[in-house]
Formats: sequence, structure tokens, C-alpha cells
Amino acid sequence: MDFTQVLLKPLLTEKTNDLKESGQVVSFLVHPDANKIEVKQAVEKAFGVKVESVNVIRRAPRARKRQGRVIGRVAGSKKAYITLVKGEKIDFFEGV
Repeated sequence: MDFTQVLLKPLLTEKTNDLKESGQVVSFLVHPDANKIEVKQAVEKAFGVKVESVNVIRRAPRARKRQGRVIGRVAGSKKAYITLVKGEKIDFFEGV
């Protein structure tokens, strides 16, 4: 897979912002079939940084309920928390 297919979008939440500020950790939503090696290669190629480690988390799809009845489903996703080598940095929205 090409790195544009592996990395879907960056995750920008309170938790990921705290991780980014306290350590060298950034997070992305990634393709469900991507493994740690592909994610590492994609980040290194896309941003030109060195990656120390990759942690992957899968979120299972779940039923969406309203008043006890199932009305649909919420899609599952796969997140990757990427720890960068000390001194490396990825700037998403610096200066905005």
C-alpha cells in the first residue's frame, strides 16, 4: 500500500494533544488492513521523521441505539499512536 492509503487522517483530540505536548507521540486513523510496519514506513516517508515505535488500537463496530431499538451501526476504526525519536517533530497546525 502507498502511504497515502495507509494514513487516513490525523487524530486531533484532547488526549492526543496532551500526548503530543508531553512526549513525542502523534496519532493517526489508519487503514484497517495496515500493520505496524506499514504505518511506520508511511509516517517516515510522508513526514521525513524517524519513528521509534508504533502502537495500534482497533475499535470494533457497534450498534447504534435509540430508545432501546437498534437504528443502525457505527463503523469501527483503527488508530495508531506513533512515538517519534527524541528531537523529531511533526507540526500539524502550528501558527494557526
